[in-house]
Amino acid sequence: MFSRTDFWIGLAVGVVAGAFGYKMMEEHSQKCMSALQPPAPQRTADVPMDELMRQKERLEDMIAERQSVSA
Repeated sequence: MFSRTDFWIGLAVGVVAGAFGYKMMEEHSQKCMSALQPPAPQRTADVPMDELMRQKERLEDMIAERQSVSA
């Protein structure tokens, strides 16, 4: 029914398909991992001083609210 040639051809096709599938899975998992990583933090030299002052004031307001609630 089956000859030895059919076995070896099937084995070769299976190995090639497995290697191709493994390569595709690795590429896909690397894309997913890079999408999950947070962006690099912005350097403070790139942020204008007025934006930093607004952030500071907002943080101070949040701290004051927390302290008034817990007191």
